Amino acid sequence: MRGFLISLGTVAAALLTTGTDAQAASAVPKDLSAAVADPARPEDDRKRDADRKPAECLAFAGLRPGQSVADLLPGRGYFTRIFSAVVGPKGRVYAVAPPKRPNAAADAPEPAAAVQAIAADPHYSNVTVSTQRLTQLSLPEPVDLIWTSQNYHDLHNIPDIEVGTIDKAVFNALKPGGVFIVLDHAAQAGSGFRDTSTLHRIDPEAVQKEVVAAGFKFEGQSNVLRNPNDPHTVPVFEPSIRGKTDQFILKFRKPK
Repeated sequence: MRGFLISLGTVAAALLTTGTDAQAASAVPKDLSAAVADPARPEDDRKRDADRKPAECLAFAGLRPGQSVADLLPGRGYFTRIFSAVVGPKGRVYAVAPPKRPNAAADAPEPAAAVQAIAADPHYSNVTVSTQRLTQLSLPEPVDLIWTSQNYHDLHNIPDIEVGTIDKAVFNALKPGGVFIVLDHAAQAGSGFRDTSTLHRIDPEAVQKEVVAAGFKFEGQSNVLRNPNDPHTVPVFEPSIRGKTDQFILKFRKPK
């Protein structure tokens, strides 16, 4: 990643937004830059920063020190660690993972295993791990931000689940005025949910309509991870495109 403090022109170009309340950042806040630069982060995570642009993404989300954030389907905790550093000792991070699938291999790790290890580290004492069904999302407190990264398409691959039910659970878990961020791999325009299980991609317009139907207001879209050279026709794990996919970031707000 280039320097953490980014000029007005660079960020304005990178964080182009659409919507009734479009935003442009003048610079990445210092607290976000410091969180990404945290020496406690694993080297493997640092190597991914150039592609994932975490500081720019969180600048768009608006996360600040002292806030509470839920990391929905946190995986190995790439963003969980950064959230912890951003919100600081007065904030809280809730890493929410689903229970192990009934048909999972016996030796498959629990989905929450990686973030449980993070929460056990004193450096991340503000992280709490919760294992629960997403349709019944329940947090200890209403939160300022709920974030899901590269996961929303997979919600459409869960048998017998209505994704709108999850969106409504997210809505109910937020404070009035709270933000829901959906970051995912873009599918071809107009494809809807067709490619969620094959290419692991999803049409951002379909996501927007689905989330708004749960009661959210759409606030804007960041283009910081967009890649116009992605053909949108290959799986995201294909070596030719892995780590370089065209990705969208949608910002939704719960009305006050």
